[in-house]
Amino acid sequence: MLELDLVLNALIAGLLLGGFYAAVTVGISISFGILDIVNIAHPAFIILGSYVAYMANTAFGLDPIVVGVLALPLFYALGAAIYQVYFLSFEKRGQDSLRGLAFFFGLLFITEVALILGFGVDYRYVNAAYVDRSLDLGLVQIPLRMLVPCLVSLLMLAVLQLLLTRTFIGRAVMAVAQDQLALQLMGADPIRIRRVAFAVSIATCALAGAFLIVIQPIEPSIGREYIGRVFAICVLGGLGSLPGTLIGAMLLGVVESLTATFYGPSWAPAVAFGLLLITLAVRPAGLFGR
Repeated sequence: MLELDLVLNALIAGLLLGGFYAAVTVGISISFGILDIVNIAHPAFIILGSYVAYMANTAFGLDPIVVGVLALPLFYALGAAIYQVYFLSFEKRGQDSLRGLAFFFGLLFITEVALILGFGVDYRYVNAAYVDRSLDLGLVQIPLRMLVPCLVSLLMLAVLQLLLTRTFIGRAVMAVAQDQLALQLMGADPIRIRRVAFAVSIATCALAGAFLIVIQPIEPSIGREYIGRVFAICVLGGLGSLPGTLIGAMLLGVVESLTATFYGPSWAPAVAFGLLLITLAVRPAGLFGR
């Protein structure tokens, strides 16, 4: 018989992990799901966000998640600059498929190498008041290093969902993936809209990176561990759907946590991606895909 406290703790841990996965994936949901840009370098920018949080925490003692919020404009500007290069070099010439993918692969490795040269390959961690603390709820222990990032992640997704559904620029972002001509007739510039959307997708890396270094120590190549997961969650939830991204992330987190608890951590990725294959076999568009 399964012990109740073991099951409850595994479920809670899975939901908290899912909240983190949602933050990691939401940028891909925008760039890949809405803009059809396969930004394979997305996890590398998340690690960059982790190192920004690490430097500010080490130098000034700032909370890493606060640093992530403060770094949002910086990462937004970085995303806008990257899209401009991508557009002029590939998208404008109609070469945004294979060559564009190679461009992002290049950014992935350049970012990793730059971080290795700057920080080495040693694991880095941050100090925060809540990192080593837990909420004791009787049968359930909730580590604050997982709870705080999860709550801030949910807030970030709620803000992004409101931005996409309740503002003109948000509706334009959703429309640019469907009918650029209609968007132009409305007086909007599709290229500007795509640049804004891609910049927002990179800006989310600042917070996701801060969450990551709160949850675990990081080193420059650790982002590769999340490449498969972020695209799996994006497809599982439905391309371009932020609610789908959240549900898919929570589902994957719970499945991974339960599998790791009862069968061992080595089985978690296999079972999680097996769930993805079953879901796509039943519903190819994903849970919330159209």
